[in-house]
Amino acid sequence: MGCLWRKTLSVFLGFVTIYLHEASSQEAAPAGPRKPFFERLRRLEEQFRRFQAVTLTHLQSVASNYNVSYNVDVRFRSLAEESQAVAQAVNQSQAVVQGELVQLKAWVRKLQRRSRKIDMRLRALDLALGERSQQQARERKAHEAQGDALQDSLARLEGLVHSQGARLAALEGWLPVAHPGITALGPALVPAPTQPGLLGPSSLKLQRDRQELQAACEHRGPRQDSSAPLQGTREPPGSGSHRVLNGTATAPKDPPRQAWSPRGPGEICGVGPTLVFPNASTKNVVFLSPGFVTALRAVSFCSWVRTASGHLGTLLSYATEDNDNKLVLHGRDSLLPGSIHFVIGDPAFRELPLQPLLDGQWHHICVIWTSTQGRYWLHVDRRLVATGSRFREGYEIPPGGSLVLGQEQDSVGGGFDSSEAFVGSMSGLAIWDRVLVPGEVANLAIGKEFPAGAILTLANAALAGGFVQRANCPCLEHCP
Repeated sequence: MGCLWRKTLSVFLGFVTIYLHEASSQEAAPAGPRKPFFERLRRLEEQFRRFQAVTLTHLQSVASNYNVSYNVDVRFRSLAEESQAVAQAVNQSQAVVQGELVQLKAWVRKLQRRSRKIDMRLRALDLALGERSQQQARERKAHEAQGDALQDSLARLEGLVHSQGARLAALEGWLPVAHPGITALGPALVPAPTQPGLLGPSSLKLQRDRQELQAACEHRGPRQDSSAPLQGTREPPGSGSHRVLNGTATAPKDPPRQAWSPRGPGEICGVGPTLVFPNASTKNVVFLSPGFVTALRAVSFCSWVRTASGHLGTLLSYATEDNDNKLVLHGRDSLLPGSIHFVIGDPAFRELPLQPLLDGQWHHICVIWTSTQGRYWLHVDRRLVATGSRFREGYEIPPGGSLVLGQEQDSVGGGFDSSEAFVGSMSGLAIWDRVLVPGEVANLAIGKEFPAGAILTLANAALAGGFVQRANCPCLEHCP
């Protein structure tokens, strides 16, 4: 724009120079030819005016173009600022969208893990229901077979009774004409030789009836035991008789024998600290530190447990970076009451029955597993209630994970769900890296001896907040 202005100015100065030169040459000329000079001057003046008008018009157009270019520059600058603002907004929105995508991916992974768990539980429930239906079908068939056998037995007994009734009727027909002094053939039914008149017809009929029944029973063989009492009848006890209670014969004169039972929960003392989980809050969590420092090919988990809700919840959860269910004793409100999943290396698990723990009382449980043949055992109050094999045979639980009590981890040290939380109390908890034998489990349950070699106890527990309480009770009956 400045270059055009300079060109115009240079053209204008050139015209002015030419005009002045012609004017000076005319003044130096003689006075005679002045008239043509004035004509030429007038024409030059007109040309100058036209040039001036053209120059002014050109300058005005240049000025308007300059204003337009200035406005264009201003608009360009505003557009550049707006584009920068839009770019910043786009970057911010991209960052927000990426953060939301990361969260969505995490939620998708979590939902996938939960869906896998739900699928496994559904398959386990389907398998259990199938096994139960098969067992019920077998029991139905067995009952039907027993019913058929009972009907056959009843039919045989009815035939025997009818035949004996016919024999009795025949005996009653010829007894009045028999000799009153005749004696029975059986040694146990021989009448006294003296006073033969005391043996009346009814006594003779009874004796012969007994002989006939005994002969018929011996002839039929051992299939019909006529001496056994029929079902639903009671036999009056004599002086030297025995009563049958639940299939066990006991003498009434001797005191009844009772099997030795473990001491009541209130009599178990000195089991150590107690952890109380009062509600299903996800903040109620206890960490066992330092966790598993070496790989485990066997593990024994024992604890006194008392539940305060309708389901067991999660007792133990061990998670690593590659798998959040390396070792879990997992229960939730969607499972069957008293059912708990024993998980080693998700998705492998076994469903353990712990219905006795739902009575709100203290119970001692031990869950034991070894990679040798994949054997596992569940002890409740010293009794073996479940066992199996080929469960994670040859597997090894890796070290370096997060070990949590009372919550189920969906990520290392987090991802808790209130529906999987434990509500109740734990006491005397301990973990071994070996298999406890039944004698050690029994001694531990009665408080007689603590097995050696425990790698973790409640002394390693660290409360992470929430409402979990730690109590030191002399005996379990005094614990909250």
